[in-house]
Amino acid sequence: MLERTNAPRTDTKILSFAVPHDMVEKILNTMHGYGLREENESIPWREALGLTGEECIPAMYLRGARYRENLTQRQLSEMTGISVPHLSAMENGKRTIGKKNARLLADALNIDPRRLLDI
Repeated sequence: MLERTNAPRTDTKILSFAVPHDMVEKILNTMHGYGLREENESIPWREALGLTGEECIPAMYLRGARYRENLTQRQLSEMTGISVPHLSAMENGKRTIGKKNARLLADALNIDPRRLLDI
């Protein structure tokens, strides 16, 4: 049986949506009528996730491709010959992937090796 979690309640939700340009003013007026306000402060998605720099994109792509293929780091290591600590460092953006490893990983994960390179 599932148990309830004690997640903290928040009294504010942030919504983001796209609307036709000619409807913006009408929608904003309606929102303000309900007591909602515009929040102009936003932060980049990488900053929100604690990621810094472009070097994280290949790392995220590698991790996502591995999850998509439902592989553990150990299984991917066995398929490619790349050690588990090196795979972990690559997935965390602490080690560059390099051309040779990009080809090995791309073959194992059925992806384009260019996605794993900092180009």
